[in-house]
Amino acid sequence: MKWSRKHLLDIQSLSAEEIVAVLDTARSFKAVGERSIKKVPALRGKTVVNLFIEPSTRTRISFELAAQRLSADVINFTAEASSLKKGETLKDTARTLEALNADIIIVRHSATGAPHFLSRFLGASVINAGDGAHEHPTQALLDVFTIRERKGRIQGLNVTILGDILYSRVARSGIWALTKLGAHVTLCGPSTLVPKTFEQFGCRVTHDVEEAIRDADIINLLRIQHERQRRSMFPSIGEYISLFGLNKARMASAKPDALIMHPGPINRGVEIDSSLADGDRSLILEQVTNGLAVRMAVLFLVNGGGSLQSE
Repeated sequence: MKWSRKHLLDIQSLSAEEIVAVLDTARSFKAVGERSIKKVPALRGKTVVNLFIEPSTRTRISFELAAQRLSADVINFTAEASSLKKGETLKDTARTLEALNADIIIVRHSATGAPHFLSRFLGASVINAGDGAHEHPTQALLDVFTIRERKGRIQGLNVTILGDILYSRVARSGIWALTKLGAHVTLCGPSTLVPKTFEQFGCRVTHDVEEAIRDADIINLLRIQHERQRRSMFPSIGEYISLFGLNKARMASAKPDALIMHPGPINRGVEIDSSLADGDRSLILEQVTNGLAVRMAVLFLVNGGGSLQSE
């Protein structure tokens, strides 16, 4: 099945075939990144806007570099330096950018549904780079791409997502992507952050970290989303570390070929010990590299696809 969507707004609405189409395209772009000349002219003459109304470093830079590798013109737009500070609405800002002939608008916003809202009236393609605690589709795509590259498959793997599930858009997108591709997903963390209601997503929920990692092929760690919590969801950071932090002792009980992932930024010594984050079972830097290829693939596909020929 070929990709035929104009926008990438979430993972929930994608089919397994559409997810695989992105992964297969990303594999081609990863090969482009290993050449001496890393640019392809796929988006030459197109304008890509990074419309980031919520702070971001790695996602914005990844999208910016991805667009540049595809030979697009890139405009970076942040709320702090925009008319949004003066009271302009998101809709007016986006329409102004479209009047400048923007072809693709990448949106990160603290409000759930902001990219979906913009997609309803903009002629440009809209890509969701994270909306509130709802979804972060390209992070999920790069995660499953990384797992497939290292394990050769997604179907039948045991993937544990450990940490703040309730407030995590990464978790929601990841759950959709993994379950659609046939993985068995276990969620673990404090009961206040991993309620049993997540079993409705087709996941197993446990609050016992040793049980959660024992049979895992992949352990995907998430940081605590303090900025999205209305109140503290557990007594202290120290208690979280003692009950749920991934350290060498806990990792010793995992499968010998279990691998560790983290979307970043990492809180070293909280969700993971530095020795594990920097160890040979960590895929954290591979995720960053693969994120570039996946975002190139997404930009390429929402623009209608075409040739991957280098310049």
